[in-house]
Order: sequence, then structure tokens, then C-alpha cells
Amino acid sequence: MKIKRQATIKDIAKILGLSPSTVSRALKDHPDISPETKEIVRKTAESLDYQPNTLALGLHSGKSNIIGVIIPQIKHHFFSSVISGIEERAAKAGYNVMICQSNESYEREVSNIKTLVSLRVDGILISITKETYNYDHLFNVMNRQIPIVFFDRPPHATLCDRCIIDDYAAAFSAVEHLISTGRKKIIHFAGPDNVRIGADRKRGYIDALKRHKLFLGEDMIYKCDKFSQAVKIVDDFCKSGEIPDAIFAVNDMTAIGAITTLTKNGIKVPQQTAVAGFTNGLISQVTTPQLTTVDQNGSLIGSKATELLLKRIETQVFQPFETVIVPTKLLVRGSTVEGADTEIEEL
Repeated sequence: MKIKRQATIKDIAKILGLSPSTVSRALKDHPDISPETKEIVRKTAESLDYQPNTLALGLHSGKSNIIGVIIPQIKHHFFSSVISGIEERAAKAGYNVMICQSNESYEREVSNIKTLVSLRVDGILISITKETYNYDHLFNVMNRQIPIVFFDRPPHATLCDRCIIDDYAAAFSAVEHLISTGRKKIIHFAGPDNVRIGADRKRGYIDALKRHKLFLGEDMIYKCDKFSQAVKIVDDFCKSGEIPDAIFAVNDMTAIGAITTLTKNGIKVPQQTAVAGFTNGLISQVTTPQLTTVDQNGSLIGSKATELLLKRIETQVFQPFETVIVPTKLLVRGSTVEGADTEIEEL
């Protein structure tokens, strides 16, 4: 017998002439139900493609076994690798994952939060948008005793659980690498200051120049974290003839915008201008030359962030907030050293 709508326990009970409570206990392998009844209930449930109502079970037990995830953009390699780490770790613990995309919109992020709370998820993993200046919607979740763990882009506030990399140290190391190749005029394409990763990467850049007593002018830092923005700025460099020795970009796509535009204008990379990025997306390995970049270890961030969230979900007693720092690698490739393809371990 086929049922067009989603089959229920009542449908199984009606077909078999059993009570719904007997069917429910049989599906849960209750010891009071005979093996024969369990078997016929199981076969009937399979034939109807019966699926338990997770939300209803959650309302009954107070636990949904669902983790909500909010990311800025699914299309980015880094966030897709984080999702992979989240899903693998969550599945091992018996949790399902519900993924929402904010698309770098504060309003959508707020809407995502409301949706996940209404679905009674057991906890939330989130990387905030570039537009998020107000954190009230996030702290409201915490006040409702719903665990929330921030990854990659936490708020500036420290009173939260976070799984991050040391963006400052990784940026410092990348800029020191550029300096070690003899570059002196190093431009930074920076992210927004309200997002902690952008601010920390800029600090790493500034401090590396200061450490090596290199000139740092106001015209050396540009608000530029998109491919299209990098194309325009580098085009302006080339037209003016003021071409930098090196460019350190806040992310890979911005760095690739720089490489593409330098090459189009006849500037050789890395011989005339070296370029370094940040992320290690798949595209960084197919550029010409391949892009020197910081590997953020996205899958491990996802796994560790999930472990931290599961710890919160399963621990009833309040514990101090934690910050988990995932190690990174500086991958030295042809965009900074001609013919290079080596790895430098980061702490």
C-alpha cells in the first residue's frame, strides 16, 4: 500500500490493525513488543518509506539532535571545507546539520537566527557577516541558553566560544616572507575593520613592516577584499607607474584579482611584483603563477568548532568560554618566489 503524503505511525497502525502506541514502541525496539511484531512493523514502515518526525520528537524530548550552521557564502572554498568538517564530526555524534547562508547580509543573518531558534536546534555554529556591527541577535540566543560557537569570524567581544586561527600571526608570517624576498614597498589589500579577521590581518601586516623598519604610508593600505576592487586599484597602479614591490591581500580572490591585472598590464609576477593571499582555496593552485597563501585548515576548524558546540550541548553546568586556535600553514608558491612550491609550518 502506498501513501502519497508523508506516512505516519497512525498509517502503519491502521494497516496492521495495531494501536499507534504499539507501533511506536515497536519502532523504538521496546522489550515489551514481540520480535514478530517488531519485524512486521519494520517491514511495513520501510514499504511506506516512513520517516520519524524529528521536530515532533524534539518537542517531546526537549532535544532535536540538529545543529544549525550559518555561513556568509557557501560558494567559497573555505566555507565549504568548514561545512565538510562540521558534518563529519556531527554525524559521528548522531546529529544532523541544518545550513543557512547569510550571503554577507546582516538582515538575513538575523532572519537565519530566528529560523534556527524556531526549529529548536540544539546549538548554532556561525561565522558573522561583513555587515554585522550589532550583536544583539546573537547574545539573545545565548541568553535563551542555546549554545552558540563562532568560527572564523567571531564578534570582537570575548565573552563567547570561538574556533579560530591566529590571523595576526599568520599575516605577520606572510608579510615577513615577502620581506625576506627583498620586497620593501608592500601594499595591503585589507578587509573591513569591524570583522575581527580583517583587523587582525592588518595588524599583522603593520607590525611586520615595523619590525623590519620598512616605510608604512597612509597610501599603502586599501579597503579592498573583492576581485573587482583589486582589478580597479591595480589598474590605477599600472596607469600611474607607481607599482609596488609586493601585495599582501586579505583573501585569495583579491590576490588573484591583483595577479590577473598585473599580468594584463605586462607586469611580471613575482619578478616585478610579488603577491600573497589568504585562504588556500582551490583556485589558488590553478593561477599562473600559483598563489602563495595561508592555508586556514577549514575542515579542521569545522570539526573543532563542532566538538566545542557538542561539549556545550551535552554539559549542563556552565563552563568558562573557550577559544580554540587551529594551526595554519604558509604555502610558498610561484607568486612570491619563482618556481617555488614549498610549505612553511605555522604555530
